[in-house]
Amino acid sequence: MKTSKRAQSKIDFVVLWVDSSDKEWRKEKEKYTKNINDTINMDNRSQRYRDWENFQYWFRGVEKFAPWVNKVHLVTCGHTPTWLNTTHPKLNIVKHSDFMPANSLPTFNSNAIELCIHKIPGLSEQFVLFNDDMFLTKPVKPTDFFKNGRPVNTMALFAIMPTASNGFYKTVANNLTIIDKYFSFDEFKKKNLLKILSIKQCEWIIFTYPLLIYNRFVGFRNYHIAISYMKKTFSTIWEKEPDMLMQTVNSRVRDYNRNVSHWLCNYWQFASGNFEQRNAHFGTSIAINDKKAQSYISRQKYHILCLNDVDDIENPEAVKREILRSLNIILPEKSTYEA
Repeated sequence: MKTSKRAQSKIDFVVLWVDSSDKEWRKEKEKYTKNINDTINMDNRSQRYRDWENFQYWFRGVEKFAPWVNKVHLVTCGHTPTWLNTTHPKLNIVKHSDFMPANSLPTFNSNAIELCIHKIPGLSEQFVLFNDDMFLTKPVKPTDFFKNGRPVNTMALFAIMPTASNGFYKTVANNLTIIDKYFSFDEFKKKNLLKILSIKQCEWIIFTYPLLIYNRFVGFRNYHIAISYMKKTFSTIWEKEPDMLMQTVNSRVRDYNRNVSHWLCNYWQFASGNFEQRNAHFGTSIAINDKKAQSYISRQKYHILCLNDVDDIENPEAVKREILRSLNIILPEKSTYEA
């Protein structure tokens, strides 16, 4: 049976959230990760799970700036915010156990969770993946995320840069190893030249042009904002690389040496030509304690703003107060997602 055009045009939002103050969750995390030490390759840092108590503004942004969304799938280990209206008609609360292999649970690895999200029951073919720190701060349209039946994301080339203090590049390299296995960079350039040369990359185009001389994929710019995805992209990669993906899914925490990430699926969309270019200034990521974050929010500089948690925040309570104040300037009214 063919999928109707209306069904194909539906766009769902998926957002991951964890309540790090939940005593039962903390007890379980301690049980399964107590022998894991933070290293350059194993990431179990507290900011991977820290709750800044601003998640209600994520829902306010969705209701105010994207009222057209079909469904919102809230993914958690089982807990939900105390203020959440769990009976909202657009809200689908999804537990990890609803779509992940039982023997991989409990998991504290967002890479593992995100690689399985296409299996969420009832998820539309077209969906946008958010983290709980990625806020809509001005109106967005469906065509900002999907156009001509293809995902809309910014594609810019960017070389992998190994660093001694950050193992993330190893996961990026794992992603690219799979891309290089299935796609020819020369064919990618021939078939997608206009997209590759698009000025929508803004300043990042200065990285793209020089990298075109190579005959292999050397990397893509990772825009740490919400990403538009097709379910079929995930299904295709799972069919081709089940062992590599299961290795990630079975990692309790991020293992940069052995993991791939959902960025692999975005790279796949790029390499296959299944994407439309979006202006690079549509959204951005900034450290939550950066003074510019408050201005970006209150001035509504971007459509999507990621408030990234970072190491060594001196006064997190003061940062939290200022971010909440700024978010409340543009989103002062409770949404119907709040009880």
